[in-house]
Amino acid sequence: MSPTLLISREIPNLSYNPSSDRFDLTWEKPLSTLLGLGRSAGADFVEFFLEKNNYISCLAEDDRITSITPRLATGAGVRVFEGKADCYVSTNNLSFIGLKLALEKALSILGLNIPQGTAFIPEINLEMFRDYATANQKDSWLTNCSNMQEMGDILLTANHQLEKKANHVQSRRAAYFRDWQEVLIASSDGIFARDIRLTQSVGYNLLCADGGNRSSIGKRDGDTSNPNFLRTWNYENVAEEVAESAGKMLYADYVESGQYPVIMANQFGGVIFHEACGHLLETTQIERKSTPFIDKKGEKIAHENLTAWDEGLSENAFGSIDMDDEGMAPQRTLLIENGILKNFLADRAGSIRTGHPRTGSGRRQSYSFPAASRMRNTYIATGEYSVEDLFASVDKGIYCKKMGGGSVGPTGEFNFGVDEAYLVENGKITKPLKGATLIGEAKEIMTKISMSSKDIGLAAGFCGSVSGSVYVTVGQPHIKVDSINVGGR
Repeated sequence: MSPTLLISREIPNLSYNPSSDRFDLTWEKPLSTLLGLGRSAGADFVEFFLEKNNYISCLAEDDRITSITPRLATGAGVRVFEGKADCYVSTNNLSFIGLKLALEKALSILGLNIPQGTAFIPEINLEMFRDYATANQKDSWLTNCSNMQEMGDILLTANHQLEKKANHVQSRRAAYFRDWQEVLIASSDGIFARDIRLTQSVGYNLLCADGGNRSSIGKRDGDTSNPNFLRTWNYENVAEEVAESAGKMLYADYVESGQYPVIMANQFGGVIFHEACGHLLETTQIERKSTPFIDKKGEKIAHENLTAWDEGLSENAFGSIDMDDEGMAPQRTLLIENGILKNFLADRAGSIRTGHPRTGSGRRQSYSFPAASRMRNTYIATGEYSVEDLFASVDKGIYCKKMGGGSVGPTGEFNFGVDEAYLVENGKITKPLKGATLIGEAKEIMTKISMSSKDIGLAAGFCGSVSGSVYVTVGQPHIKVDSINVGGR
């Protein structure tokens, strides 16, 4: 589209009727006009993020469906930059007038105003429409997902399997959600792109009790692109795994507190790297000066055997995206290579304020939030050792098979519960343990991850930060931490 010139006094008389059914080329004209208005007011950069969301969750407790929660949302956010300062305003009104009012509000907060009278307003020349949804056949995803009746039937059947396989059951829960999102991004640097995202997750939580003995084990799987995901969930195998773990932990001894070498399992074991180190490599933390790695690029921050990546490309992984929430294609970002800090994760604002290049990491929960630098699929890379090598190197330590919840301080201090743990003696697993908590600090634990095996695994997760809750993948092979504080009894 060739840019045209409007006169300020003509703006109130403009009328556009873009499609209300989907974000398509009919949105080009009104958005290019609004972007031109923002630039003519003196903004260095203007971005619109439009979203439609269709979410539903279903919960089965024991033999009843106890909750079905639908949510529909439509809205837009406009972000305006002047130098390194920015402002964000959101609205539920996607009409031209509604979007213009949101733009004017954002501009006024920065002390900017749209020119009046006979001033010329250039439209922004947007790129050729990038429609990832149509190109990748995503438009039919929502209608092909499981309906409410099917959700309930599958979860109740799954809960019945859990009852058959577990002993001393106190409560059984099977939960599923589907989150469908259509987005359109247009910005004054010419970005004009559309995508559809489909995120689903299903899993169990089992609580067992026998007298004073209790155990609680959960297992959750996720997917980002398969409408048949719930239909293909192998709940019988998962029920068997969860029941077996809960049975072992029910009568486990409590761990004795102290310092131990620890072997951490693959897949969700990667949550510690995500929380204790990954967040500290986001430019959001550099802006706040709340990361110990702020000036460590090119320096050694971890053991020489540790290499770590963040990317948005792995097929079906929970953090995979065709574009980030600023319209940039995802990349593979090498975070740490053989212990050396190589890169930070940067969104547009982070890049402007810190100088680190954008990495396709600008993400947000919804139109209510401005994008920020966020992880996608984050994992420790495979190493040269076998799992047997890791166990053989431990005389007395702890094997953390399933991680639980935890907390992380603003500069990397962390504590994480372990849902399923075992004592390791002379290279062998000898007995189950419960009550273990891993306690440490990111800049210290990274130097103690001395061995990584070859069996990398990824797991679905949820990450909360300044731009809301987003879907991420955590992962790693089995790793050995030479020494870590373990809280217990």
